[in-house]
Amino acid sequence: MFARSAARALSAPTAARLFSASATARTKVAVLGAGGGIGQPLSLLLKNDPLVTSLSLYDIRGAPGVAADVSHVDTGSEVNGYAADQLDQALEGVKVVVIPAGVPRKPGMTRDDLFNTNASIVRDLATAVGRVAPDAHILVISNPVNSTVPIVASTLQKAGVYDPRRVFGVTTLDVVRAARFLAGLVDASPAETGVTVVGGHSGATIVPLLSQSSFGKTITGEKLDKLVHRIQFGGDEVVKAKDGAGSATLSMAYAGAKFTNALLRGLNGEKGVVTPTFVQSPLFADQGVDFFSSNVELGPNGVEKIHPIGQVTEYEEKLLAACLPELKKNIEKGRAFVA
Repeated sequence: MFARSAARALSAPTAARLFSASATARTKVAVLGAGGGIGQPLSLLLKNDPLVTSLSLYDIRGAPGVAADVSHVDTGSEVNGYAADQLDQALEGVKVVVIPAGVPRKPGMTRDDLFNTNASIVRDLATAVGRVAPDAHILVISNPVNSTVPIVASTLQKAGVYDPRRVFGVTTLDVVRAARFLAGLVDASPAETGVTVVGGHSGATIVPLLSQSSFGKTITGEKLDKLVHRIQFGGDEVVKAKDGAGSATLSMAYAGAKFTNALLRGLNGEKGVVTPTFVQSPLFADQGVDFFSSNVELGPNGVEKIHPIGQVTEYEEKLLAACLPELKKNIEKGRAFVA
């Protein structure tokens, strides 16, 4: 009896530990760019998510192989891979589309250096989503997110199918990094050191509101400067450490899967699912910044409520003052690409 119980415990899907699955509905999810450095581990993590009914994996190369590999994982979802000329088939019946497609950063590159290549990739994928799955929720990982999200929005607007409640920039990696880095400083568990990160998803546009964390508010002076810089430029650490071989792919895949699960829980009716994400927002629209990341409540329609940023310190006000003009330029660059 004990042996059988132990075996069952050992063989239980790890998904229960990685994801919350309190809702019962299940959903078809597409990963566009599934053959890449983010797409492959992201596909594996989504295969492990109990809220995913089936996975459609698409890329211009390699997706059928990734799908064959991932399909052997002993969880309930079905997996199908689609070649370069099968994008429309990959999108049929899909409720959530995650887009990690594009080229990664290399040493010395900024996210804006990726713009010329990734902008056209994201535009073309958004065009296909608008045509085949206009009601799908689109989660944009492809950098520079500050520009690619407005590209998706403008592309869908041109097609007459844009709903701002269904387009998200995945900024979860900034939140994950903030919790992890803060935890290391205060000798606590990252589960206890959650930090709301607002603004955008590159450099100075990333604004961690450490004063709103009971642990974060204890960090001051030079330690605070170093922590904020590390959160803002954490991606550079990875690019440098990989020495030309890539950027933050594994941690980004984890963050992408974490946000996808949060959205699925919201879509399935779970209450109180709140997390930062880069969406069309009224918070700073009067300053020409109509996309902004802040805490967003997710629900059956996607974006249910955009939370204000709350009380901030003078230090954080300065971070926001540096963020907004840069973010405005990034957004305008994305819109101009589609105009």
